[in-house]
Amino acid sequence: MTTSNAQRTAHLQAIAPQFLVDDLEKATAYYRDRLGFAVDFTYESFYAGVSRGGALIHLKCAPKTVGDRAHRREHEHEHLDAYVAVAGVQALYQELQSRGARIAKPLGPRPWGHTDFYVEDADRYILCFSEEMVA
Repeated sequence: MTTSNAQRTAHLQAIAPQFLVDDLEKATAYYRDRLGFAVDFTYESFYAGVSRGGALIHLKCAPKTVGDRAHRREHEHEHLDAYVAVAGVQALYQELQSRGARIAKPLGPRPWGHTDFYVEDADRYILCFSEEMVA
């Protein structure tokens, strides 16, 4: 790659999914107190950003409809809302348990070569914290 090509190449640094929450204060408190995230900013009490290491999440106060809630309850076992790659997943699992996080799926090895666990946040979003197993 030439120097001129390198200067034109973009480098993505982070991504922040946006979760719609019913109560911004409650949501940010859960991420801070239960999941160990820092509250990076709050904007006019309807939008906030939280982070931990390289994991970023934006929270927007926008209560969901009755239909959204019903669909989520019926299908939430089928998907994740965020996948977070972790180094030291066992230590994180123990930490989040001690903080009182809602563990939706306990720590365990998975057939795809990872060890992970799932956490449910205050608005029922599912986060998977996962570490690749070393062979």
